[in-house]
Amino acid sequence: MTEARDNSRRGASFYPRGMFSSLLLADFRYIWLANLAASFAMQMEMVARGWLIYDMTSSPLALTWVMLSSMLPSVVFSLAGGVIADRLGKKKIIITAQVLSTAAMFVLATIVYQGHVTFWHFIWFGIFNGTVMSLSMPARSSIIPELVGRRYVVNAMALQTSTFNLSRILGPTLAGALIAAFAAGDTTSTTGVGIVYYVIGGLFTTSIIATSMMRYRRNPGRRRDTSVLTDVGDGFRYMKQERIVVGLLIMGIGPMTFGFSSHMLLPAFNADAIGGGPQDLGLILTAMGAGALTGSLTLARLGDISRKGRVMFAAAYLWAVALAVFALSSNTFWAMFLGLFTGLFGSIMGSLNMSIVQLAVRADIRGRVMSINMMTFALTPLGVIPISAAAEFVGIEIGLLISASLLALTTALLGRAYPELQQIDKGHGPAMLRRVRPERSAEVDRG
Repeated sequence: MTEARDNSRRGASFYPRGMFSSLLLADFRYIWLANLAASFAMQMEMVARGWLIYDMTSSPLALTWVMLSSMLPSVVFSLAGGVIADRLGKKKIIITAQVLSTAAMFVLATIVYQGHVTFWHFIWFGIFNGTVMSLSMPARSSIIPELVGRRYVVNAMALQTSTFNLSRILGPTLAGALIAAFAAGDTTSTTGVGIVYYVIGGLFTTSIIATSMMRYRRNPGRRRDTSVLTDVGDGFRYMKQERIVVGLLIMGIGPMTFGFSSHMLLPAFNADAIGGGPQDLGLILTAMGAGALTGSLTLARLGDISRKGRVMFAAAYLWAVALAVFALSSNTFWAMFLGLFTGLFGSIMGSLNMSIVQLAVRADIRGRVMSINMMTFALTPLGVIPISAAAEFVGIEIGLLISASLLALTTALLGRAYPELQQIDKGHGPAMLRRVRPERSAEVDRG
């Protein structure tokens, strides 16, 4: 019996309240610590990897290819990961993936430390780690409601997002400081960067230990006499019947693509619009990360709020306004100040969207739905290409203004196409959806 289920039997009065209430549940605390360590490791690895690749190739395109090598496997393997998550024990899936990724990281660290690393090492390790992640992320995402219970889903998802936002602020700084310390000022030192890779491997090991400490033992209990393709088809058929889930997933992909374009185009904006240097870019990124962290912690503090749909749409529109004004920044101070709000509203919108998806989807099919979401989300960088083209030909400020306009436009179109999204209220299952489809309350209850 899981801790969350034990708590639910003791009555609503047992549930503590507050910003960090989910962390009072031991199993969630362990997975949160595991994600915090892994998030720091990934952010630090991005810095170390980018440092070495650019030093070896002097090519921004090389950086792009390495990024794509770790993202594209999600398009191919995420659906299989969803089936695995709904068939097998999620804890075993997560730990197995962590062990494989950690082993790969230590192997790469040794190659880098010995000075034998090449550009193609990063491509092959990127493909391997991307494949492992795509097979395990549906389990990692769908396990949260099972650990905390539906009452804490919004709080828990917001706290999970906070690990990424916190590492986004501190991880690159820590990696840069370690590289500077171990490389002793020699930016071409593979030995110094190799030591940093060993530190990253240590963080991944910490993630394994924290996950192993969970008492969670639940197995899906599903029949396994169906094929993988049948299970994948069941996932798509379920989504076809659930307009709300489809609308939520589209909202988590379309508007988010245009909203996050500012992050990908930020180096160009920093250089061309405000004439900033590397230090200015770091300050703006830190401000955006601080805003995102504030947004996730604010949502964690509010918890299971009422009128979730309206709040989600309001955050999306405010995100578009903040991005548009950010595009008109004339100096580093205003870019930092306005970047804080782009991070804030983007974090609230994204965290709340994912929380509602977790609440709306049936437990027995949640892994497959999350895998479909991952597969489509991996294609979102393609949506930034026309924005990047506009930025290159008519100016970065115009490009960001177009991005903000598309963010607002896609949000408005989704509101028209799926009006029930704005009617999502407080609670879970039938309590959350009653205002939309009261005739299906009994059916959702059974799910």
